[in-house]
Amino acid sequence: MTALDRGDLDALYEAQKRHAPGVLGDNATKEFVLRHVFEIAPELIRKPSDLLRALLRRHYREQRIPALLDERFVQVLRQQGDFEEWPLETIIPDREAFFAFLQERWPVFLNQSAIQDATGVREDEKPYGFEYPGPSDLPFDHDDIRVYIDNLFVEGLLEAVPHDWAESLSKTWLAIGIRTDQQADRARRVEGLLDNLSADIPNEDTRHDDWFHFAKTWAELVALALDSNAVLPEPARQKMEALQAQIDAVLVPWLTKRYAGLVNLPPAPPVMLHHIPRFLSRHINDAKQHKAAFVLVDGLAMDQWIVIRKEIARQRANYRFRENAVFAWIPTITSVSRQAAFAGKPPIYFPNSIHTTDKEPALWTQFWVDQGLTKQEVAYAKGLGNGTLENVEEIVARPKMRVVGLVVDKVDKIMHGMELGAAGMHNQVRQWAAGPFLAQLFDLLLENGFRVYLSSDHGNIEASGCGRPVEGAVADLRGERARIYPDSLLRGQVKERFPNALEWPPIGLPEEYLPLLAPARSAFVRKAESLVGHGGASLEELIVPLVQIERRDT
Repeated sequence: MTALDRGDLDALYEAQKRHAPGVLGDNATKEFVLRHVFEIAPELIRKPSDLLRALLRRHYREQRIPALLDERFVQVLRQQGDFEEWPLETIIPDREAFFAFLQERWPVFLNQSAIQDATGVREDEKPYGFEYPGPSDLPFDHDDIRVYIDNLFVEGLLEAVPHDWAESLSKTWLAIGIRTDQQADRARRVEGLLDNLSADIPNEDTRHDDWFHFAKTWAELVALALDSNAVLPEPARQKMEALQAQIDAVLVPWLTKRYAGLVNLPPAPPVMLHHIPRFLSRHINDAKQHKAAFVLVDGLAMDQWIVIRKEIARQRANYRFRENAVFAWIPTITSVSRQAAFAGKPPIYFPNSIHTTDKEPALWTQFWVDQGLTKQEVAYAKGLGNGTLENVEEIVARPKMRVVGLVVDKVDKIMHGMELGAAGMHNQVRQWAAGPFLAQLFDLLLENGFRVYLSSDHGNIEASGCGRPVEGAVADLRGERARIYPDSLLRGQVKERFPNALEWPPIGLPEEYLPLLAPARSAFVRKAESLVGHGGASLEELIVPLVQIERRDT
């Protein structure tokens, strides 16, 4: 059971103590783990509602289950013979496929509900041209399933659809999944997200993957709130600001207690940015023909990724996005976090270049040479985001090329020139993503056989000035959300003037690299000033997207 996460091993140990199963065979062991660690009892799953409940519970929570346990789960269900039509091998392990499977069948359920309302009779299902095979009529109205439905639509896991009978169906519980008035739909989602997030604020003992789930849900709310097509109602804005303050208040103690423990976690799945190269190396080392592309969009926050995803999905309907998240490095500045992402190691290992990104190509190449590749099989390019893709085209066309690291810096440039706050930032990111560059970049990489991952070195927030430290030349970096000092005495002197600033310990950093982080949502600039910046330890700066971009077979 080496494939289990550390937290799951704890649960297994407790289950073993409690149930004392004795010596079990291979299949019995797998079923014991499924039942007592993941709360899945395959032998009790006999009806569609049983299976949907188990999969909703698993995929909604983003529960990771080792492949060998999934295989046993499928095997038991196949032996029972109750789900012969169902694409179990796909929807059990694959979260995105499962929600796509549901999405395809939601309009069918609406049709059946409309007919039943009109006639009192539920019609026999008709064949539909689904991408995913299986029954077309699912029991979305079963009590065990319906409890999830609101959240799936609120959190963007399923999308509302238009319907001819929208007016009558919208008066029922189905309303959340029916597209009617855009403003009303948006208001309903904002309200639902605020309620869900308020009820689910993490605490000091929350697991890191629960923070990831929370950050993604928060990003959905931020993306809705900053939508240029609507203004957030004042009560919702106030509630969001209060929630934001609560999140900020709980995140710092969690980081103080838990952040250091993330650094050396196994890289599959990645938890921090520097895990990504090692994660990619597993794919590369699996087979000689495997290729990987790591696209780092400098400065891209999770909520801005949602904006980009929507624009790319409009341009490329056959793309699928496997969305995860990772922690950036603190301080969330490019020379620390981006360099760690390409070096595949914590910043403490590159003290001589921690104030620059000039060594990134060498660090990236060295990582892969250490993995057994030759320099001719590795490439790095930066300064991407506008113009042509000639440079990338030349790189991916090289016959020996296997690993490509690409820095797209357009979002960071937008941020550093932004005078219109977070909403203006979203608007400009949307305009850029609506252009051809990103979609064409992904096309190019996918067409050349690369497995494509997108991430970011840090996010960003809108911050207000709390005053500018006047420390002369003593700060190694005079950032807006973070200042860096060579010794604790100098940092302490500035901290006296900014008592709410955070003296961040040098976790994974060189010992003479001592950050002072601006408090909460503030920045080390004049008090009348506001800006969009990064460097601190807010949720939006710290938890960034890690997305695998695939093209569905058509």
